[in-house]
Amino acid sequence: MQRSRFLLGAGAGLTVAATTESPFARALANPALPNVPAGGEERVLVVINLQGGNDGLNTVVPYATPAYYTYRPTIGIRAADVLRIDSAVGLNPALGALKTLYDRGQVAIVQGVGYPNPDHSHFRSTEIWQTAVPDAYAPTGWLGRYLDRANLPKDNLFNAVALAPVLPEVLSAQRVDVPAVDTLRGYGLTSDRDRGERAAFASVSSDTRLPFTSPYLASVAEIEDHAERGAAELPKLVGGYTTTANYPATPLGRSLALAAQIIGSNLGTRVLYVQHGSFDTHVSQTPTQDRLLRELADGLAAFYADLGAHGNDRRTLTMTFSEFGRRVTENANRGTDHGEAAPMFFIGGGLRGGLYGTHPSLDRLDDGDAIFTVDFRSVYTTLIQKWFGRSPDGVIAGTFATLPLLA
Repeated sequence: MQRSRFLLGAGAGLTVAATTESPFARALANPALPNVPAGGEERVLVVINLQGGNDGLNTVVPYATPAYYTYRPTIGIRAADVLRIDSAVGLNPALGALKTLYDRGQVAIVQGVGYPNPDHSHFRSTEIWQTAVPDAYAPTGWLGRYLDRANLPKDNLFNAVALAPVLPEVLSAQRVDVPAVDTLRGYGLTSDRDRGERAAFASVSSDTRLPFTSPYLASVAEIEDHAERGAAELPKLVGGYTTTANYPATPLGRSLALAAQIIGSNLGTRVLYVQHGSFDTHVSQTPTQDRLLRELADGLAAFYADLGAHGNDRRTLTMTFSEFGRRVTENANRGTDHGEAAPMFFIGGGLRGGLYGTHPSLDRLDDGDAIFTVDFRSVYTTLIQKWFGRSPDGVIAGTFATLPLLA
């Protein structure tokens, strides 16, 4: 029974990829989870998935390029409205709160990120971004492989946490169990069995009246029970944290508020996953993308105000990614279709703020798509090597240059 293939679901609680020796039992038997070690081991990476394919050209806007307005006569953002970064590009006006952080040196933008021979399928491209394997199918995610090699405390249930209904592939690991917590309210497994029924279910494996025996049925029931009990632990562990920020009343705002609680409660968490969207703007793109970008910027501003008030802003680095950008030319529905290269944002963590990479050229396109200028595996290599201080060997296949956004 492979860890990366076995998933238990909890619509309003917790999911975990687990083996028969799940850390749930160990963590609950010893609720005094280890505190964050001193030094570099305190660093946390928060990954925000902009689901659906965020349009990069209307996020980091090439307002000084005439071709941009030729390709986008109705959805192009007026130069007068762009939040200018330099004489060539600026931010969507909905990103005002993020621009404030940028002006403080707390934001780095990597332009034109993608990978060779890009796939326009949501499912496949998401898989590629999350596994960091563009030319094959991988059973683990790139952060899952990092977790497997990081020598983290085996009795810590919360080495990484996905703030999502199900475990994302990016955190799928071979040796580390990762809980997926959707909300602190309404915990409990989505199941039509109560505890008594689960106990009966566990006894099936030894029932001599059955025409088969299986060692796995009891294990499934045990893991299910551990998951339910483990789901109740997180609210207790973060209950003493007091937020000082006014988070937006949005799903992203609530997820980031919980992320700040987890980081500030010193649970030893190294990676947090958050999702936002959908950015799949085939029709009437402007109102949808503007709303989602505003929610992103306002949520991040509250998040870093909260982290800063507790002294956690420099040890927390946030990264955004999306499975692809959008086509350069707007479609007949005042939207955009699946495209390729797009920017990534990095916030906090004591990084070197500013622009990195080259904005994709609009004079040279790949069958109507922007051509990537930075391979996303260079970004991931930078994070593993410069943020976590570990070798990318075994995590990222191949050799990729690091970016200078981190010391």
